Amino acid sequence: MNTKFSNKTINLPLWRGVAIVSGIFAILICTMVIVNYIQINKVDPVNTEVINSLVERLNDNPGDNQLREQIREMDLLVRKAFFTNQWEVRTGAYLLLLSLIVMIIAMQIMRMGKKTLPSVDEAYSQNIISYQQNARKWVGLGGSALVLVTLILAFITHKDLGTRFTDAAKIAKAKTERANEVTPDDAVADKSKEVEKELAGSEVKSENKEIKKTVETPVEETAQAKPVEKVEEAKKTPDAKKYTGQYPSKEMMANFPSFRGPGGNGIAYHKNIPTEWDGASGKNIKWKVTIALHAYNSPVIWGDKLFLSGADANQREVYCYNTQSGKLVWTAKIGQIPGSPDQVPDVTPDTGYAASSLSTDGESVFAIFSNGDLIALDMNGKPVWSKNLGLPDNHYGHSSSLVVFEDKLIVQYDHKKGGKVMAFSTKTGDELWSTARKVKVSWASPVVVKNGDRAEVLLAADPCVASYDALTGEELWKLDCITGEVGPSVAYANGIVFALNEYASLVAIKTGDQPEILWEAYDYLSDVPSPVATDKYLFVVTSYGLVACYDALSGELYWEHEFDNGFYASPILVDGKIYLIDRVGSMHIFKADKEFVSIATSNIGEKTDSTPAFADGHIFIRAGKNLYCIGK
Repeated sequence: MNTKFSNKTINLPLWRGVAIVSGIFAILICTMVIVNYIQINKVDPVNTEVINSLVERLNDNPGDNQLREQIREMDLLVRKAFFTNQWEVRTGAYLLLLSLIVMIIAMQIMRMGKKTLPSVDEAYSQNIISYQQNARKWVGLGGSALVLVTLILAFITHKDLGTRFTDAAKIAKAKTERANEVTPDDAVADKSKEVEKELAGSEVKSENKEIKKTVETPVEETAQAKPVEKVEEAKKTPDAKKYTGQYPSKEMMANFPSFRGPGGNGIAYHKNIPTEWDGASGKNIKWKVTIALHAYNSPVIWGDKLFLSGADANQREVYCYNTQSGKLVWTAKIGQIPGSPDQVPDVTPDTGYAASSLSTDGESVFAIFSNGDLIALDMNGKPVWSKNLGLPDNHYGHSSSLVVFEDKLIVQYDHKKGGKVMAFSTKTGDELWSTARKVKVSWASPVVVKNGDRAEVLLAADPCVASYDALTGEELWKLDCITGEVGPSVAYANGIVFALNEYASLVAIKTGDQPEILWEAYDYLSDVPSPVATDKYLFVVTSYGLVACYDALSGELYWEHEFDNGFYASPILVDGKIYLIDRVGSMHIFKADKEFVSIATSNIGEKTDSTPAFADGHIFIRAGKNLYCIGK
């Protein structure tokens, strides 16, 4: 060791102080984490006696709006407590490791800076030397044990807390689904006071579900959106390949080729869309046909052809209907696909074996099923190409829908064994690009937009919202800003991407070379319906029946409106109006404006969870086992 160098450059008292302070800080963090662990295990943050009591009171008196608002406020407090605990545990573990690293570095520098190696005074007896050695050993072992215990408790606390909220959310979701089960007869019958009371009770359960959420993002008590200054894990956007084409193309805009319309962005470019019909009397119901196999995917349209799929554990089929007559033009039975697994995937009843919507480019129609079978059929139902992407490891069942960008079929394939987004040739099925994604399983669908001179594929899955070059698959940007089991797809307008999840937050992201979070909100979130945006407004739909309108740029909440029933279908923006169908089949039509203005409400008379498709003068609705055409 160069002691001359050390004597001149190392300030021993300074580093001794650093070591002492970092050591004390580490002990303090250990104490706080242990105390936090003890406190969390004394209380149940999910099932609070106060909130449960309030919910019971609201069940008895569903018209008490003041009590309903009180529950909302308590909901925010519970969420904040959860967020705070999550933040404390996670941050505490990081600070503990950081303080230990600083202390070790300081001690190492001190050792290097000493003039001579430590020597033992001959006057010391052998017992004193042995005592010092034992003391150092036990202090070291004790400190290491304390750190290890602290990290284990931090991990257990973080995991256990998240699990408790996740389990509670699943239980609440199951209760809500049972509560929302409505038969066709119920939907068309006059609403008696008794039924209204039951529906109000289901709303209360839905609100109670909102209390039991798993979120990792800090929350504010205010109901207003707030500006966010911090940019999280942004990286400089690489040079994307310049895109000079038009997307969506005029042909796509003239049709409805994907889930949520062209590019999957929730916009239909049609006129003369009906606003009034009635399933019971048949008013403006042009035709109605029964679909052979049930599923939750939504219709897609090209010209006079409408496509759907259906499946059960043993069969997979694609259907083509004539949009004018409702006649079944052809049925394609899907089987004998190379690599298709013998194993039937586990799915839940509300997802099924064919939840993903099809997509078409006018030359072929593309379908994907829960077992990973991907197939292209020509417009006459003849197979063009097919392949299996591997059995998705997805505990609800695969539901990401397909979208076409020029000659590429875009597939979002985020599941437990690794996420990725892929592009296949629409002509041959050859893989054109594939990009791995470090995300958790998701049920969202890709949205493709032209953003300046780029064509971007926008995806959402825990933990990020990400953009990929649609031409090459290269990741353009990514922001870690979303958590939980992501179901809603993103919305895009005017260079801003909007993403949300029920157990996370609503995030507005300004895209570009340095993407940044413009604002966040936490009050009205969704676990199924996707949002829709214009240049001025963002419309958010919750599964429990509330719709909120925000200023797209500032996040200011303009209005909120609560409907009688919940939503699984996504809203579609059509000719300045929002079309939104609820779970009992009532289509709510209102202006896409700063104030809530209802235009009409029309009932199909059958339970509906699929998003409608639009054509000039017509609406197509998959409801229950039937397909409806609305129009004259």
